[in-house]
Amino acid sequence: MILSILHSLAAAAGCLLAARILLHYFQLESYQFPGYFRTLKRNLFKSLLPGVCMAALTAVSLFVLRRLTGNAWLRLAAAAAVLAGGGYLTGKNCSEKHAKKAFVLTARVKRLYAVSAIVMTLVLRLAVFAAGENGTAADLAVILFPLFLPAWVALCGLLAWPVEKAISEMYFRDAQRILRERSDLIRIGITGSWGKTSVKFILGTILEEKYHTLVTPASFNTPMGVTKVIRSRLEPAHRFFVAEMGARHVGDIKEMCRLVHPRLGILTSVGPQHLDTFKTVERVAKTKYELINALPEEGEAFFADDHGICAELYEKTRIRKHLTGLDPERDEIWAEDIRYSPEGSSFILCTGEKRVPCDTQLLGELNIRNILLCASVALSVGLSAEQIARGISKIAPVEHRLQLIRHPGGPNVIDDAFNSNIRGAQQAFQVLKQFPGKRMVITPGMVELGDREYEMNREFGAAMAGCCDIAVLVGRKRSEAIAQGLKEKGFPEESIRVTGSLEEAAGVMRELAGAGDTVLFENDLPDHYTES
Repeated sequence: MILSILHSLAAAAGCLLAARILLHYFQLESYQFPGYFRTLKRNLFKSLLPGVCMAALTAVSLFVLRRLTGNAWLRLAAAAAVLAGGGYLTGKNCSEKHAKKAFVLTARVKRLYAVSAIVMTLVLRLAVFAAGENGTAADLAVILFPLFLPAWVALCGLLAWPVEKAISEMYFRDAQRILRERSDLIRIGITGSWGKTSVKFILGTILEEKYHTLVTPASFNTPMGVTKVIRSRLEPAHRFFVAEMGARHVGDIKEMCRLVHPRLGILTSVGPQHLDTFKTVERVAKTKYELINALPEEGEAFFADDHGICAELYEKTRIRKHLTGLDPERDEIWAEDIRYSPEGSSFILCTGEKRVPCDTQLLGELNIRNILLCASVALSVGLSAEQIARGISKIAPVEHRLQLIRHPGGPNVIDDAFNSNIRGAQQAFQVLKQFPGKRMVITPGMVELGDREYEMNREFGAAMAGCCDIAVLVGRKRSEAIAQGLKEKGFPEESIRVTGSLEEAAGVMRELAGAGDTVLFENDLPDHYTES
């Protein structure tokens, strides 16, 4: 009996070590079960492989090792070594080799490992007990157990959820307390289908001309991410707190506002993003507008004038509101005399009362619009036009967002890897057209667009056709729609190269792009979207 229990414990430990990629998928999907199951379906072979390997190793531990030695304890030690060592090697070899967002052993993951070890051991013991403890049926139960590894990870995540919810709520309430005690702190929420991160960093740079400002780092845009920033980085000297608010489900922004309680709200855009979870653009708009609904009566709302959904939401807003864009007839703040070059952009910032010349390292019209949105906020909180212009000159390109990287003696690279929307892609293509020499685009296209994914990737390809000489498409299945869009616009088929991975695409770049040429990396898919 003791030997059987110890063997079950070893089998559970091996399975848990082998399940590394499954836990990584769960982490990438923010521990959300619908997203986790979609990822499993999308990566079916990778998801099932660890369990198949462990089933084979379990069979070896049960049948082969029994014949190698008659000593029961020696057999157990050998089986434990095979299961634990095999599980470790399986987990290591089945995980993503060049993960863009690495698997991180956070405190939550460590707790999940602990829960999983207990749950898997108990489930395995119950299966063996039900099969009669000894004999062929019990052996079969142990061998088949790993084949359901994706389901066991989900079960363990579900059983750990109440504990995680309690811990999260404790940290959440502590962050709320910290903000409550800072009545002097002006809080700004930023949301939108795209442009959130760029606007956040642009605004932070401009506000720093007058006020000490805390901006959530990188893409920290979830309740727990923002909670961590508040608890670890907010200082008494900060006068402004700028929080990016991401969303993949209706109610996500409302939850963020329950934490931050913003006084100023910025809506950068509304469009077909995350349609795999939102299903319709109308639900996207409803969720983004949760930020404006959460503002107090004395609050202010800032909208980008897109002549579309954002403008419609501006019209329905009743609190103090501002609209910015490129239309002097309707926008409160606009830009004139816009000029672009490979070195950056220049324009005249128009406030109705003043005309201030501005220069920025940022590329493209979309970045000009983002700057105008931030200038509107800065004017509202007391910065002068001159301070704003000085802040604009200091804005550094946001990493992976139309970031120009020059390589002396080699091609220029425009890194737009974090962009994943058609509007931003069109802007990137227009920027690429301004560069001399041969122009190349490397892209896997766009994801998380639900039923519209094929249609929008075809549109993406059509938009690409007029700006580049060579199109390098990453992913043999997903690239079909992009290639169709390119061909529909008369793009030469011999100039389309389809590769299986980003590494292979980089090899094409080294082969075909030389000094004076320009390569645009447009979007880079998350690890759980790469093709097997």
